[in-house]
Amino acid sequence: MTPWEKALRSALYAIEQGYKAFPLSINKTPSVRSPHDKGHSCRGQCGKPGHGVHDATTDPAYARHLFDLSPRATGYGIACGGRMVGLDLDRKNGVNGVETVNQLAAKHGFQLPQTMTICTPSGGFHLWLSIPDGVTVPNSAGRLGLGIDVRGTGGYLVGPGSTGKAGEYTLHPKLGEVDVQPTPAQLLKLMLPKPATRRIPRADPSPVTASKALDGLVRVVLNAPEGTRNDRLYWAAAKAWAHVDDGHMGAAEVEAALVEAATRQGLTAGEAMRTVASARRAGVTA
Repeated sequence: MTPWEKALRSALYAIEQGYKAFPLSINKTPSVRSPHDKGHSCRGQCGKPGHGVHDATTDPAYARHLFDLSPRATGYGIACGGRMVGLDLDRKNGVNGVETVNQLAAKHGFQLPQTMTICTPSGGFHLWLSIPDGVTVPNSAGRLGLGIDVRGTGGYLVGPGSTGKAGEYTLHPKLGEVDVQPTPAQLLKLMLPKPATRRIPRADPSPVTASKALDGLVRVVLNAPEGTRNDRLYWAAAKAWAHVDDGHMGAAEVEAALVEAATRQGLTAGEAMRTVASARRAGVTA
């Protein structure tokens, strides 16, 4: 069985279980090419495939179509948001997210449940957790601590049965396939953005104006010349977070839009989220 066949079969099985899936390349990025020219801000409204996590589907026939469009796909993504979040615990380059989350658990008095757990090629883990209806958890990179990334609205996890450059993503050998468990209340509280003291907006922009501003920042990232991608992303993120602080934009929308644009430019989702998070921290301390 080829990696493509294994990824397709695994994605279809995930869809049977109720998850939304879409194909990934060996770099863990969306593998269906965008139908738009560089600089677009469409997130699937056009109805065509090629919009990253926005392609994720629970329709087996459409999933097969997406894989047919990506003959080099070697994996698949599981869309987060809705009632599911992912906890990505890295263990590489001297960072140990498992130790960090255990320290958080001891400090805040929660215990991680035995939930669906995926082993990553680098020795880390992806924990799948459920959240209550109506709760929106944003993506974050390192905000909870070193080696801990949160995959929420607009984010995705690499599904088991996928193959990346470093190897395969597999079910935890001791746990196997288990039900996704609720996020402990104290951990969920840590995942949510802290209430911020808002500045008084200089004006009350319409939703259309705010949307155009975000689209413009997304285009800055998408049009970044080679060698300037990270700097342009940081600049755009700093501008966007200022709009969030003013109450003009939503944090989850900003992070999802900029991270998606950066991954289309070749950055990994983790790199992009770390840069966006860094711009956020700089704005908070400025």
